[in-house]
Amino acid sequence: MWEPVLRLLRAAHAERLAHPGGWVAGRIGQGSWSVPVPRRMPPPGRAALMSDNQDLHEAVGRVRSALVKDGIDGVSFAVEIEPAGRTRLHVLVPSPAVEPGIGVHPGALVLVEGALPQPWHRLPDPSPGAAPATSADPALLEQTLRERLPDAVGATEAEISAAEARLGVALPDELKALYRVTRANGEDLGGDWELAGRHSQAVRCELFGLDDLFVAEAATRHCDWQFAAMEAIDIRPDAAVQGLVGSPGWIVFGDNGGGDRLAVDLTPGPRGHTGQVIILSHEESVGAALVADSLTDMVLDRPGTEPSSWDARKPPSVARVNESGLRSIEAAAHPGLEVVSVGVWDGEPFSLAPLTGLPRLRTLGAYPGTLADPLEIAKLTGLEFLELGPQEWRALLDAHAVPRGLKAAAIEVRQDAEPLAVVAVANELLALFDRPPIAQAVVEGDLGPAT
Repeated sequence: MWEPVLRLLRAAHAERLAHPGGWVAGRIGQGSWSVPVPRRMPPPGRAALMSDNQDLHEAVGRVRSALVKDGIDGVSFAVEIEPAGRTRLHVLVPSPAVEPGIGVHPGALVLVEGALPQPWHRLPDPSPGAAPATSADPALLEQTLRERLPDAVGATEAEISAAEARLGVALPDELKALYRVTRANGEDLGGDWELAGRHSQAVRCELFGLDDLFVAEAATRHCDWQFAAMEAIDIRPDAAVQGLVGSPGWIVFGDNGGGDRLAVDLTPGPRGHTGQVIILSHEESVGAALVADSLTDMVLDRPGTEPSSWDARKPPSVARVNESGLRSIEAAAHPGLEVVSVGVWDGEPFSLAPLTGLPRLRTLGAYPGTLADPLEIAKLTGLEFLELGPQEWRALLDAHAVPRGLKAAAIEVRQDAEPLAVVAVANELLALFDRPPIAQAVVEGDLGPAT
């Protein structure tokens, strides 16, 4: 099954594989693949065709078919091929405790089953003084929409009540008024795209049907640990919208046509209004932006404005130390610090001593070679996520100094990192927390001399 892929890899990387210890790695999945074989370019003036690289597509296709048959999403691999043709193929099957990574290397290791980063546990602050905006006018909203959509089919009171029961939350009056005019059922539009476009123009969004309304709690906004752990919640005292991952008061009712969700907000920020319209970007994992103070304002094209009097002198809860950011750990340290990311750095390695004792520090990421003494990490007792290079992890493992309070971890690697060595470190960490390992299989064979 693997032989055609291996022959293409040997032809493409003969010099690298000929060196002692030389290897080539890649990944093949059911829906995508990354095999380091140069593509043949089409002649000038013609677009690329699959037939230009038919041999590669057919070779990868044999492996993908086997993955589909066996119900495996994908595998990574590393191969060693001697000049005479003796071949050793290492196949790495993902662990359920490991998130997908970029390329051949594993993503974050989830060391506690079901664990989520701290921002995903944050609930909205109470807003006892919040009230609907003075512009909220359910009667005007309904009248405007009936004029724009005279033939629309509205939802019944029973259908609205059923949606409230399913969601476990009462819909605000403006949202009920909207659905009394149109239930946004695709069947009512009869597959007419022009009519659907006019409907969206009238309500100023791609409106979801009642059955598709959902509450945008944090669990609905997935983000891999490796990135989510680097986020922090910071609710400004003058904010109209609480900068959360999600909220039990964010009722998503539509889309802006580009994948961003629109919601009515029942848990506004200190300067916001109950029922204001917010947008959750599909490119971000935390926070939302104000669209309008009310649904009425949105439909009547009256945008809201976010207050901007926040004092930016407050030290940030996320600090990035690198060549173009902060230049020292000392400059990052303060009692409110939650996340430290040490990136590419050409100077002397950093001591972590200034971080000792910080009460809210929960995430540390450090690029390989940037720490003077990785064992200083043992003094950072509140960490829930740690990302280090293979050598730094090796130092902690050998010293039995891996923080046992970790919920997840990641291995930061350079592009030339040997995959099997990275997997060995990952499996030691998984074993330390009694988590299932990354499975490995070795297939040996002989491709014969290269022609």
